[in-house]
Amino acid sequence: MKQHNDHSSSMRLDKWLWAARFFKTRALAQKHIELGRVMVNGAKVKNSKNISVGDTIDLTLNSLPYKISVKALNHQRRPAPEARLLYEEDMKTAELREQQKLLDQASRVSAAYPDGRPTKRDRRQIEKLKRGDW
Repeated sequence: MKQHNDHSSSMRLDKWLWAARFFKTRALAQKHIELGRVMVNGAKVKNSKNISVGDTIDLTLNSLPYKISVKALNHQRRPAPEARLLYEEDMKTAELREQQKLLDQASRVSAAYPDGRPTKRDRRQIEKLKRGDW
């Protein structure tokens, strides 16, 4: 029979990431950990790594950096406002992430076709320009 004497002082990393709402499922959290996108206290870890209050988690999610310090442990997935109380984010990393988001948006706007492929009408106009019929 399993003993849960350290139940409140530590928790599995994948379960904490899921409870803190960084991932929709524990399986997704496990996949990111296996791919090396999650580091605890500066070291690559396994899914089963137990974390405790005060640990620092470096996380790359959608190519954006997160640096989080664990403030509390919760073994249940709670609503988002409660989940935000489980961690504190490094402000410098948050600012860096916001800048990166703005850069991504700007690069999308300046793309030739921000909405995807050219429409049939666009293509016909391009063909006319190439032929010199305009």
